[in-house]
Amino acid sequence: MNKLSNALTVLSTALGLQILFFFYADAVSQYVTCGSAIKLMNAQLQVRLHSHDVKYGSGSGQQSVTGTDVQEDVNSHWAVKGTAKSPCTRGEPVECGQEIRLEHLTTKRNLHSHLFSSPLSRNQEVSAFGEEGDGDTGDNWIVVCEGDYWERRDKVMFRHADTETYLGVTENTYGRPIHGQREVCAFPTPTASSRWETSDGLYIIKSDFDPIRNAHMDHAHTEL
Repeated sequence: MNKLSNALTVLSTALGLQILFFFYADAVSQYVTCGSAIKLMNAQLQVRLHSHDVKYGSGSGQQSVTGTDVQEDVNSHWAVKGTAKSPCTRGEPVECGQEIRLEHLTTKRNLHSHLFSSPLSRNQEVSAFGEEGDGDTGDNWIVVCEGDYWERRDKVMFRHADTETYLGVTENTYGRPIHGQREVCAFPTPTASSRWETSDGLYIIKSDFDPIRNAHMDHAHTEL
């Protein structure tokens, strides 16, 4: 009878912990997390943040960043990373006000801005910069959102840490070789076209909690 009672205790504890684990995982799944690979869509113009190995013909001459309305394009994936000033633990939710970097997965360059004029609207240029994810402070962006964490359903803004401008999109479109893609730039103040939402992506959830192992540990402690 004691063995049966102990077995039921272990099982109920394990199930309780498992339910707690799934509740935690479901809560975390509402957020954008560090290490995730996401697509960002402009809330007003409905284009995705995009880059490719095409250089600007003016300004910095760095890799161009644009907005595309093509849904299935591997060049629209960005990895969420931390900075030297604000480390980002893999799987942890990104906080509102946190400083991050967005690394273009295909070319391994970071979303970047600096004091060059954008090609079409003459706002501040946004480019992709660095090698293998290494760049400079011009790659750092602050997540502007309400609440404690960046939720997936939220419309958020990205404020450039160095210049305090806001990532946005204009209605201007490029000709060849990136015909029809919209100009991405940085605005001096927030606008309707400087709000972004996650359209889809691969989200990393920190899951080093093992409810079964923990249940056995708790049971072992009751035996002492």
